[in-house]
Amino acid sequence: QVQLQESGPGLVKPSQTLSLTCTVSGGSITSGNAYWNWIRQPPGKGLEWMGVITNSGDVYYSPSLKSRTSISRGTSKNQFTLQLSSVTPEDTAVYYCATSKGLITAATTKNLYESWGQGTQVTVSS
Repeated sequence: QVQLQESGPGLVKPSQTLSLTCTVSGGSITSGNAYWNWIRQPPGKGLEWMGVITNSGDVYYSPSLKSRTSISRGTSKNQFTLQLSSVTPEDTAVYYCATSKGLITAATTKNLYESWGQGTQVTVSS
């Protein structure tokens, strides 16, 4: 079974770039038919899909975040990364990586995705 683990700084200053890594075990991000997603949940709000990278390296982004978001494969074989630039306090959230069998952009419920990391809290504050 695929397991995912997010890592990165828990505190980012406004206007800086948030960088997170998702490390995958029990599966490969370059084979199979899994899609590798980044999803976040601001305090008191619902899940928000941010973007996804496929096993072939294609990337899709949420239109509302596209101008600030970059998702790519990591330097290690089974890692993928998220960068969110020009952050504001509104970007404070728990950030998750998750797998899906296809392109699922409406993250209305966690059940739509197959496996999740435990999530990492990121706070944007000076």
